[in-house]
This record gives sequence, C-alpha cells and structure tokens, in this order.
Amino acid sequence: MYCLRLTSSVLYDKNHYKLALGQINTARHLIEQVAKDYVRLIKFGDSLFRCKQLKRAALGRMATIMRRNKDPLAYLEQVRQHISRLPAIDPNTRTLVVCGYPNVGKSSFLNKVTRADVDVQPYAFTTKSLFVGHMDYKYLRWQVIDTPGILDHPLEEMNTIEMQAITALAHLRSAVLYFMDLSEQCGYSVEAQVLLFNSIKPLFNNKPTFLVINKIDAAKLEDLDEDKASLVHSVIEESNGKIKMIEISTFTDQGIMELKQQACDALLSSRVDTKIRGPKADSVLNRLHVATPLKRDDIERTPFIPESVRDGTRKKYDPEDPERRITERDIQESHGGAGVHNIDMKKNYILANDEWKYDTIPEIYEGKNVADFIDPDILNSLEKLEREEEKLEADGFYEESDEELEDEDAEIRKVAQAIQQRKDMAKSLAQTKKALQTRPQIPRKLQHRSLSQMTDNMRAAGIDPSNIEMRAEILAKAKGLIGKRKTRETQNEDASMDEEDGVEEEDEKMSVDDTLEPASRKKIRAAPTKQSVSLMRGKTSTTATTNKSGGAISARAGAARIPARNRQAEGLQSKAQENKARELHSMAIRDRNREARAGESDRRIQASKPKWLYTGKRGLGTSRSR
Repeated sequence: MYCLRLTSSVLYDKNHYKLALGQINTARHLIEQVAKDYVRLIKFGDSLFRCKQLKRAALGRMATIMRRNKDPLAYLEQVRQHISRLPAIDPNTRTLVVCGYPNVGKSSFLNKVTRADVDVQPYAFTTKSLFVGHMDYKYLRWQVIDTPGILDHPLEEMNTIEMQAITALAHLRSAVLYFMDLSEQCGYSVEAQVLLFNSIKPLFNNKPTFLVINKIDAAKLEDLDEDKASLVHSVIEESNGKIKMIEISTFTDQGIMELKQQACDALLSSRVDTKIRGPKADSVLNRLHVATPLKRDDIERTPFIPESVRDGTRKKYDPEDPERRITERDIQESHGGAGVHNIDMKKNYILANDEWKYDTIPEIYEGKNVADFIDPDILNSLEKLEREEEKLEADGFYEESDEELEDEDAEIRKVAQAIQQRKDMAKSLAQTKKALQTRPQIPRKLQHRSLSQMTDNMRAAGIDPSNIEMRAEILAKAKGLIGKRKTRETQNEDASMDEEDGVEEEDEKMSVDDTLEPASRKKIRAAPTKQSVSLMRGKTSTTATTNKSGGAISARAGAARIPARNRQAEGLQSKAQENKARELHSMAIRDRNREARAGESDRRIQASKPKWLYTGKRGLGTSRSR
C-alpha cells in the first residue's frame, strides 16, 4: 500500500494515474453491459448459426471498446512494471530511516547492520531509490530504509529522487538517523549539513531522532573549530534533550552496535508510549485489577526482613561447609534421596496442639484462606445443641408407639408386594411376547372351536349364551340342516363323505366368529326361497351337523360362497345369444391398431435430420426446432 501511494504521488502524476484507472473502469462497465445485452439476444436465437453470429458481434464490440483504451493500458503497464521493481515496505513494522546529504555513509551503515548489499561508491547520488534491509533485535523483525541524498533547497525544487526520501520521512512511523560528515569528504560543509537538518526537522516531530556523526576515523567533534562545534551543539541544545548524538565510523565499525541498540530501544519505548496514550489503552486498563486483601483488624503488619539479609551479613550457602544450616533437602539426600525419603513439610507448623499438624484440613479452599471462615465459638454452639437434644429425648419427643410402627411397616409391605406383583406381571408378559415371536403360530382359521365349548366357557364365566345358541340354530335352519329327519343311510353317506374329504373338509369348518359376521346376519334376516335353500343344500362346501345332545352345533364356512346364478348369462334366451354377446365383448376390448396413419400429435420429424441441429458444441437447453 505504501509503495502504491508513493508511486502515485511522487514517481508518477497522481491525477494522470487516477484518470487512467477511471477509463479502464468505465471500459469494464461497458463490456459487462454488452455481454448482458447479447446474452439476452442469444436466448431468443432460433438456430445455431444465429447464435454464432451474435457471439461474433458481441466480441467485436468488446474489442472496439478495448482498442479505444489503448493509451491508458500502455501507461498502466509501465506503472505496473515499475511498481514490481520497488521494495516492499511494511508501514506497521519497526523501522529505522537513514537520511542526510549524499555520500555521508548511509549505505555503508545499511550494509553493516542488515543483510542488504547496496552499491557504495565515492561519488554523490549513488543511491537513486529506496533500499530496504532487514535485521533482528530482541527477537523482533526490523527494517532499515536507506534513502537517497537530500540537498538543501525548497521542496518545490526537489527532484523525484529526493522526494522519495522526503515521503519516507513524512509517512513512516520510525526512528530517524540523520548522518553528518564532519570531515567534509562528502563535498558539503558542516554549516550546510546543519542547515539541511533544521529545514527538514519538522518531518521529525514525535519521532525518536539521532544525530549520527560518521567518519570519526577522519575527523571528530573535538577536532573542529569553535564555530562549527557550536553549530553542532546548538542542534542538540535546541531539541531539549529529544535529539541524541552518537559518533560512529562505518570504516572501523566503531559505535555501530551502540547506535543500533539505542535507536531500537528508543523506537520501542516511543511505540509503547503511543499505545498507552491512545484510545485502545483504556479498554485494556479497565480490565486490569489489582486485588488487595481486606484488613482483619487494626494491627499494622509490616514486611519482615531478617537482620542478616538487611545488613548483608548472612553467610552464603555452601554445601561443602560442615557448619552450614541443615536443610530438608540435605536430610532427604542423607536418607536415600527423592523417591526413598519424603520431606515432612508439616512438622514445623505452629499450632496450639501438636496433634493437629497432620489433620487433613486444607489451608486454602477455592482461593480463600480457611482460617478466615472458622467460627471460634463453634464448640460452645455444639454444646448448646447437645443439651437441646438431651432435653428433647427426656421429654419423649423421639419416642413412638409400637402399634404405629407396626401399622407403618404393614403399609410399606403391602405397597412393596403390589410393586413386586406388577413387576412379575410385566416380566411374564415380556417372556410370553418373546416366546410368541420365536415359535411358529397356527393361523386362526385352522383353530377349530365348537359352539358347545364356547357356551360352556361363557357359563363358567357367568355370561348367558342363550342368544348365541338361538342365532346358531336359526342359521342352521336356514341352511336346511335341522328339522328334517335323516335316515341311517343318509347319515352313513354324510359320514363317508366327511371321511373322504379329510383335511379339505376341516379347512372349511366355520368358526363361531365367522357365523356372527354382519354379512351372515343380513343373510339370515332375509327369508330364504326354496331355490336358494335347494342350492345351499347341494353344496358340499357348506355343511353342518348336530350332535346327540341336540344343542351343540359345529358350523363350517371356510370356502368362498358360490353364486346361485350366472349373472353374465342372465336375460339371454338361448346359447346363440350368449355366444353373440361374448363375440361383441371381445371386439370391444381388442388391442389398439398400431399401424394406423400418424397424426398431428405424433412428435417426430418426418424429414431427414438437419445438420445444424446436431453439430457443434452442445450446451444447456434444448435443440428442438420451433
């Protein structure tokens, strides 16, 4: 960001640069608008050829727009190439800026303290641009900037090379090192160097500044005459101690490390002071709190310092001295060392009773001193409570009658028994469900129950089954199975038929539940005709017998009911009419004629497939002709 700002303000005309960027931005908006317009037109293209023509037209308009911006693009390309060659300067990093007249030793100092390799020549203006070097101090990253030489003339008359140094001094938060050559080998007098310092001194406001006297191997401050020396001293005196003077020599490396350390320390302290004075420091200081304990009493407890420590007469601990003070570590080492002998840290506790030393009571609990929460009258309170308990016991407050205890125990046992019964019932139910899940089950239609069994069970349960017996008798009478005398022959025939049927007849047995279905009830309510009774008698799938007692009836209705008449042939007088009806029915449901003429609803292209529809790159959408 700093290089870009420097380029736009110093190296290039700022207005020209912004104008070129504005023209390119306008071209970008125009190209986007052209793209949107032609994308909208392509959506309505009726052929691939039309889409390709629209694409060519859009690219042509875009190329025309960019051709009109040829000059701004060429100018910006030059700026880009020059910016790419500029050094990367971080404005937030700790920075040392070296400035002064040309050929006073700025580049030599940069090569000494950093890993940079700047060209050094004995003539002026060897450095024509900014050079950045990096170094480490106190585990921090530092950058040192070597600026081109500055001449003492107004700001309006300075060239681009000098303006780079002025811009760096004005915009970077750094420590300023102003180099002077008292030997005048640089080609400029001491008076000119002092005047230049005074002219650019406003750029050093609120920045640590050092007046560096270089080339002391050639000439020192003491070697100058009184007039020149007074000029140099006046610079220091006018600053009120804000400017420090250091003498160095880049040829003999004298004072270079001292200058580096002092400059870095001064910059660090100034950055800290700036942060403390800033608005962000208040939020940090508000979160800082120094906790001080409250006074327990009015006794002043001053810190105790032993006299031997205060006077300095205490002997230094020497492990080889036989008269030394024996420490706990010495005792540990004499008994086998760590892991064999543990140091007793409680034996020196000062308590009222020595037996209390090894009690497992913490001194500190949850960050607070336990002694602050101990009640000194706790023993008296305990004695009062014990006397109250003895009085209540003497008054019979805790005595209970045996009958009340027995009643309570009986109620508890009753509740516990009920709970246990409920648990046993749930357990048995779970076991039953598990067993039913693991073993095969017989279908319900194969489980036969006689009417007599059901009525017996109902009478045992206290339910009157007379209604069920009456309904079963009515059903049997409707089917013609009761009320007619059968001969022994018919009975024997029925028995033989039952034996021949075997398992098939057992599957057709009707359960009591089936006889009581709503459909069966409806049939019973209807008065049966003679024809229907005869049809029902002729069916072997629906039979019923009576036992010797005359009340128990076993009804079976497992098979589906056969209709009494053919509804499809109903209303037809002869077989010919029936055949004719079947023929007409088959003709009505014949299959669709697949060989019929194609109609308008058939979505297929009759002609050959056009080439433009199936060539070229296929994208989203459809290629179906409109």
